[in-house]
Amino acid sequence: MSDADLAVLRRQLGRPARGVLGIAARCVCGNPTVVATAPRLPDGTPFPTFYYLTHPAATAAMSALEAGHVMPELLAEMEADPELISAYRRAHEQYLADRAQFGEVPEIAGISAGGMPTRVKCLHALAAHALAAGPGVNPVGDAALSRAAWSSEVCACPPEESG
Repeated sequence: MSDADLAVLRRQLGRPARGVLGIAARCVCGNPTVVATAPRLPDGTPFPTFYYLTHPAATAAMSALEAGHVMPELLAEMEADPELISAYRRAHEQYLADRAQFGEVPEIAGISAGGMPTRVKCLHALAAHALAAGPGVNPVGDAALSRAAWSSEVCACPPEESG
């Protein structure tokens, strides 16, 4: 992670990034899209969201899906498919294992993000995991990304940031 990455993150978030361990996924232009965040922030706060979506166009797309009530649809699809339920549980377990490499935090033990492993609560977190882990790891995150009006294949960064 470079100083340029940190500057882009500051512009994306509108504040300094906290507890960033590295860039977990990038835009096709090279800018950060997802950061990996420490399980305990520098001020001591437990932070379960290891994969954090930072790209403004991606976050807007997930917000639009949430406003369009896609979460209950994705939950219903998952609940109707035992294989999807199993895959979502595996995604949860992988998420926990990824975060555990950077320390155990008792206050968030067993808690991943986005409602995993039984609910669909935050498409931002699920999409961030899907982008960081790659296709096929988080089926609900993959489904959200496939429905989004944003694509990881096309740069939607502001002109001053796109490379």
